[in-house]
Amino acid sequence: MDEIVNRVAKSPLVTIDLEDFYPEGRRIAFDLKDFLYEELILREKDFREQLKNHNWEQYRDSYVAMNCSTDAIIPSWAFLLVATYLQPFARKVVKGNLADLETSLYQEIISNLDISPYEGKKIIVKGCSRKPVPDAAYIQLIEKIQPHIQSLMYGEACSTVPLLKKK
Repeated sequence: MDEIVNRVAKSPLVTIDLEDFYPEGRRIAFDLKDFLYEELILREKDFREQLKNHNWEQYRDSYVAMNCSTDAIIPSWAFLLVATYLQPFARKVVKGNLADLETSLYQEIISNLDISPYEGKKIIVKGCSRKPVPDAAYIQLIEKIQPHIQSLMYGEACSTVPLLKKK
């Protein structure tokens, strides 16, 4: 009887799963509207006082996305001021929504990624994930590794979509 051989395991293909790089931690949306008069008007003195009295400890070791969900006109310095309060507690602070936060996190991860293990290899970028890996992260990854790899596919080892093959 023939031995069952796992051809995927013996294949020269290297799989990159961006979900493996997902930074664990709480994500929090910080909405400036809660610090505005009638959720629309920034009164500097009141704004500063509310920030000073806010419980910033609740953001410890969290990833924070600052935004304003109303149509209020917010001066740039207001976001900068909030960032100065968040910085001692939060792991990372971005201006934008939670999707912008994930994109920023992955941008940092991919820019620091050591690509030497992928040099000259046939790569599969795994597509399915249970964690919120932004589409932009896949593009950033491809941009970084493409000059260094032999071929690129997307999907699972059993059903990939070819994207690039160098001659």
